[in-house]
Amino acid sequence: MSRDLLAFVIGTLILISGSSAWASPLEQRLSLWPEWTLPAPLTRPSSRDDLVYPEWFTGCWQVKSVDLDLPNQPPVIHEARFLRDSKNRLVGDRAFNASSIGRALLGDQILRIEDDPTSSGRQMTQLRGNRYLETTVIGRRQFSPDADIFLADELVLQIFHTTELPRLSRIETLSRYQRCGAAICAEQWQASYAPPGQSLRGQAISNHHYQLQFTPLPMSAPST
Repeated sequence: MSRDLLAFVIGTLILISGSSAWASPLEQRLSLWPEWTLPAPLTRPSSRDDLVYPEWFTGCWQVKSVDLDLPNQPPVIHEARFLRDSKNRLVGDRAFNASSIGRALLGDQILRIEDDPTSSGRQMTQLRGNRYLETTVIGRRQFSPDADIFLADELVLQIFHTTELPRLSRIETLSRYQRCGAAICAEQWQASYAPPGQSLRGQAISNHHYQLQFTPLPMSAPST
């Protein structure tokens, strides 16, 4: 898998303090970084569940993402959008967001990205060269310690289909968002794990740390 494609795989997924006796499971999880292992303190979502965001995410944003492990690498600039679903929950527009970051990283290698209409946690990405990426959320937890901070952790199973044998991986993304005036400041910690059944200990085989800045955009003017 190319470096840019790996960055897209990590970047689509779909964005603390130290541990103590009363810390939330996500705060405790973050205190263990980068020594993460599976199982993570997540619950398996149903097909109707989704990651529900605070009201201050409403609208369209320009996102600047910096890989803190590679500070000399240019930042990735893309857009993200958050809308209300049929249950009036504020959720990420997953297809739009994945398309935006995918085109920022891979350009015209992305042909199409579609959400599964029967499951809010499943998505299919079609790439040139008869390749496609199947992504399914298999674990999730969210937590707001106060009105201006939001934490979310998702574990996804990804199957990369090519003309050869499919390749499986599991990627966990823990995000910490905070209101910064009209903007949103964020950090993301991501770990990749071997496919199910390959490792009994479930240790992370690679990890990344990102810093993000969300700047509000006019809702009527998405660029992708």
